[in-house]
Amino acid sequence: MILAASSLLTVLPASAQQRPPATPLITHDPYFSVWSTTDNLTDSDTTHWTGTPQPITGIVRIDGKPFRFLGHNPDTIPAMQQTAHSVTPTHTIYEFRQNGITLHFVFFTPAILSDLDVLSRPVTYLTWTAESADAAPHQVSVLLDVDPVIAVNDRSQQINSFRNQTATLNVLSTGSQDQKLLNRSGDDLRIDWGYFHLAVPKDPHYATFLAPHAAKAFAATGQLPTTDTMDMPERADHSASALSTIIDFGTINPHAVTRTEPVTRHILLSYTDDYAIQYLQRNLRPYWQRNNMPVDQMLDQAEQQYATLEARGEALDKELTADLIKVGGEHYAYIAILSYRQAIAAHKLVADANGDPMLFAKENFSNGCIATVDVLYPSAPIFLFFNPKLLEAQLLPVLEYSSLARWKFPFSPHDLGQYPLANGQVYGGGEKTEEDQMPVEESGNMIILVDAVARAEGTPQLAQRYWPTLTKWAEYLNLHGLDPEFQLTTDDFAGHVAHNANLSIKAIDALAAYADLAHLLKQETVAKQYQASAKEKAAKWITMAKEGDHYKIAFNSPNTWSQKYNLVWDKILDYNLFPNSVRDSEVAFYLTRLNLYGLPLDSRADYTKLDWSIWTATLASNPVQFNAIVDPIYRWTNETPTRVPLTDWYDTKTGKQVGFQARSVVGGVFIKALSDKQLTAKWRAKSTAPEIIQLPVVR
Repeated sequence: MILAASSLLTVLPASAQQRPPATPLITHDPYFSVWSTTDNLTDSDTTHWTGTPQPITGIVRIDGKPFRFLGHNPDTIPAMQQTAHSVTPTHTIYEFRQNGITLHFVFFTPAILSDLDVLSRPVTYLTWTAESADAAPHQVSVLLDVDPVIAVNDRSQQINSFRNQTATLNVLSTGSQDQKLLNRSGDDLRIDWGYFHLAVPKDPHYATFLAPHAAKAFAATGQLPTTDTMDMPERADHSASALSTIIDFGTINPHAVTRTEPVTRHILLSYTDDYAIQYLQRNLRPYWQRNNMPVDQMLDQAEQQYATLEARGEALDKELTADLIKVGGEHYAYIAILSYRQAIAAHKLVADANGDPMLFAKENFSNGCIATVDVLYPSAPIFLFFNPKLLEAQLLPVLEYSSLARWKFPFSPHDLGQYPLANGQVYGGGEKTEEDQMPVEESGNMIILVDAVARAEGTPQLAQRYWPTLTKWAEYLNLHGLDPEFQLTTDDFAGHVAHNANLSIKAIDALAAYADLAHLLKQETVAKQYQASAKEKAAKWITMAKEGDHYKIAFNSPNTWSQKYNLVWDKILDYNLFPNSVRDSEVAFYLTRLNLYGLPLDSRADYTKLDWSIWTATLASNPVQFNAIVDPIYRWTNETPTRVPLTDWYDTKTGKQVGFQARSVVGGVFIKALSDKQLTAKWRAKSTAPEIIQLPVVR
């Protein structure tokens, strides 16, 4: 098979070929996530999303001369000339030209949200396509070399590396000597249980090696030692044995009648961990392994499906890109594409005891919490748009935990623990006190999202199962939601805000969501009661928050303003509690407050949140207003001096990161796509989840 990498480069809009802050290479979950942070793939070594080096090195020999195409070291080997670079939803594509050869190099992660088996399979494909650029024949071979530090938290740890065979593949593997499953929790950590695998087809064009200093040896001779290092375990330092493959492309000859030009080769990179999440003291397997599928069988299946998945991925890229451009323009499409794999890779898809999916988010570069409710809330649009079953899989563990006697509060929890241990809330007062909890915030988030799932899936079964819990939260919001007390919100980095107007909107829409759920459950008296309460509170809100041509950040704070991003659900879920004039006046005011790189979050500072800014832009009544808010964000993605996986918290004047990176919340960018009901129905229909039935909205 010849990968159409060049066609992927050409079908994208020009904006999608600009400079990402960081480029996704391998993006599966919070532990298996490798990035490039420079314009050229050879300007730096690859890193984990946290910034910790996880070097993967690539060397090509063209007619005996070595060139680097991946990684910064050894810097004594000249870098290949990079001529193109593009990111699509499922691919990252590089093009190089050197000494008469054009080399396409592609990372393909089949992050297909409609197919949970493929989505959860921890395999990224690396594909090379070499062709002659000068009509002359050339001898080409490639080395791919992976540092074993990829399988441990840091270089002080001991590793074991070894080789195996499957039915179709030769496999090199490495992992920590200790193999202490789920032994630690936290934020700036890498996995140190399970095994990293480099797998190549059983084909004479591929050879594998376990040897140190592979890049230098290959550059000098084109060969590596024929014997593996046997002194195991060894420390994962710079002299440790790398996992290496040499791939022979033979003679790239445009005039040969016996060879199809160009020549394509591929390999598989994988990380398997046996047990991935601990939930309420139970260790849970990755979803792909729910029926105890062996690793060798998983890898063989991935190899056998390579061509089919490649075709599916390329089709998804083209169709989704076109749809995103149609719904929001090229700049919006570019931001959404950059967000796609990052949002997915901040989660881990596992199976519960019954084999059903449970999806856990990690609060990256914050405090490392797991299943944080005000993180799954902003990320929800990507899952609601593509496959609502995945949002249900996030809500389920939170609802189950909240229904236990140990959670004694009348509001939703903030989190379930610290990744990967989901054994109970750790934030604020934990399970002991109400100190630094987020009662209105999290309760509103949960009720709105449970209603969104019920609408999308055509059944309120999740609400029915946990109705007493949802009722308790709705009662709390009915008492405290209109004029929230001195409470934290999801924007907790900005501190407490009493009488928060945006938080009040969330509570009011959540009451309408609860009314809608009651209607779906045929509890009409309850539905009418809460719908009436929501309408009454919305009318009061307008009077309480109004200040001239806009609405205040807090009811008691004159001369202030804030993004009222929570209004977006009133529009998307058709609650229609607030008149269009509220949205229109707010958006018009926002357009007078734009900075070089976007709209500040509120009047207190120049920083903003990427996810909330797109939610706010979605309130716009026309494309001109929408683009006015989105265009500075697009400019920021291409000009920010902070080269990390998309931060969602940055300064709108300098473009610098304030905090956070690689978080799932960027999935919120898909709120604009979600607001298009016809487009949403089209993409949901691709899912393997049950057929979607549109339910009526209670009025």
